[in-house]
Amino acid sequence: MSATDSRPASTHGADRFARPVLLAFLLAAAVDLAGLIAGADTVHLVAKPLLMPLLAGYAALRGGPRLLVAALLFGWGGDVFLLADNDLAFLLGMGFFAVGHVCYLTLFGRDRARAPLATGAGYALVLVVFLVLIWPDLPADLRIPLTGYSLLLTAVAWRAGALGPYAAAGGALFLISDALIATGIAEWPQAPAPDFWVMLTYIAAQALLTLGVLTAPPGRGTGRTGAYRERGTSV
Repeated sequence: MSATDSRPASTHGADRFARPVLLAFLLAAAVDLAGLIAGADTVHLVAKPLLMPLLAGYAALRGGPRLLVAALLFGWGGDVFLLADNDLAFLLGMGFFAVGHVCYLTLFGRDRARAPLATGAGYALVLVVFLVLIWPDLPADLRIPLTGYSLLLTAVAWRAGALGPYAAAGGALFLISDALIATGIAEWPQAPAPDFWVMLTYIAAQALLTLGVLTAPPGRGTGRTGAYRERGTSV
């Protein structure tokens, strides 16, 4: 009997739906990025809110921890608020993302393994240098919220490294994505199609964090048990 054949029937059913949901997420991501490149704002407004619910659905169908699903859904809330172009919506969106990062930190905190201290020191140095450079160009009312949020996100990026290369890359890309947003707020020179690069790094970050959690060995900061092991090793 194969490992797949030994799974419960409910697992087979969930796996049947997981792949189409993943494909729907990838399609929505491709449509969103293409819309940004083409300057089609309506496409972005429709596609962006679909991304995190689809990824959260995939994670749930794969037996992912509830905190992972919650982090992705709070990310969805942040995505929706950031579609509005005003300071209040931006702060609300940042708040939703902050709660999502707390979910990630709580999830990663279940791991007995420790992320390398050298990596943490490197992240801290980069964060300090970045904040010193960008601080004078940020609006005064956003400096403290952005600093607090940046500290939280940096902690997530560092802690994700304990789960393996996928989650480590996801955490790093999340930092890059939000740094690109911050440089836009500070009105620093931007690459062509800046929203495309923000979304590309953000989508990749959330997908890699999800993959890192789903493929981590049981007990590796995911809350996953042996029952998840077989389901967590295939797409």
